[in-house]
Amino acid sequence: MHLLEVDDLTVSFATPDGIVQAVRHVSFAVDAGKTLGIVGESGSGKSVSAQTVMGLTRGARISGRALFEGVDVLAMTPRELQEIRGSRIAMVFQDPLSSLHPFYRVGWQIAEMLRAHDKSVSKKAARSRAIELLRLVGIPQPATRVDDFPHQFSGGMRQRAMIAMAMALNPKLLIADEPTTALDVTVQAQVLDLLDDLRRERQMALLLITHNMGVVAESADTVAVMYAGQIVEQASAEELFDHPEHPYTEALLGALPQLEGERVREGRLTAIPGRPPDLLDPPPACRFAPRCPHAGLGDTCATEPPELREIRAGHLVRTAHPASERAESAVGASAP
Repeated sequence: MHLLEVDDLTVSFATPDGIVQAVRHVSFAVDAGKTLGIVGESGSGKSVSAQTVMGLTRGARISGRALFEGVDVLAMTPRELQEIRGSRIAMVFQDPLSSLHPFYRVGWQIAEMLRAHDKSVSKKAARSRAIELLRLVGIPQPATRVDDFPHQFSGGMRQRAMIAMAMALNPKLLIADEPTTALDVTVQAQVLDLLDDLRRERQMALLLITHNMGVVAESADTVAVMYAGQIVEQASAEELFDHPEHPYTEALLGALPQLEGERVREGRLTAIPGRPPDLLDPPPACRFAPRCPHAGLGDTCATEPPELREIRAGHLVRTAHPASERAESAVGASAP
């Protein structure tokens, strides 16, 4: 049994302009001690999927299941969710300033979270635990910095403080939603290394949400690529980067700088033409078809929604024209 198994998750929001189809029939799983990376452009549905698991999409129309340790969290009451949120499932958000209260000291906020889940913990013990957690995540002089306000921390230190708060109750699953977006490259690497160390040491499952393919290449065991509310490709990280099948995945990888030895290869990066579809009125068939260079290879792209199918063991793809089949067709066409 997987630690977290999301099955056929669909999430919609009612707006004055109509129904936003944010997530459509999404399924994925992550095991203890492993990292699942979910990658895609802004608006692809990756954050909504994670927030729904945490019970943070109030007012949304939700169907499907999200089994955590065999129990469907989507069927839980708000009180039941509150009991597992933080203690068994924790989340680190993109902007720590939106999660840390500016008027309270960082250590006090960590200590209060501890005491909220365990009333028997004294203020002194909670403060000591807060110092220990700040030390765990690499905050220098934690016994002193525990009394600082969030604005006295750098961006990287604030994110470390949020990780410390998330780890306070030793969760079994940590959801990191774009945890490095606002950080410079050096600090990004430090935060990712910290998350990976914590995952490995505590045998914790990590769900890593990002738009950065480079981040998942370094950190994830399995990668799910999302586009316009759907998973369009899913495979092990090694398999996906070595053998991308979906045109969108190929385009994302084509937009990354490539190394030749220790130097960045010269030449222009490949941009993805067009823009993501409006989820109020998405394309009726393949959602990537309006931007896909291969959509003209057949008439099904505009008429039939592609199913997520297994093209190789453990490698799923949602397209009528996966790269391996295009290559086979090209070889057949060139044969005498």
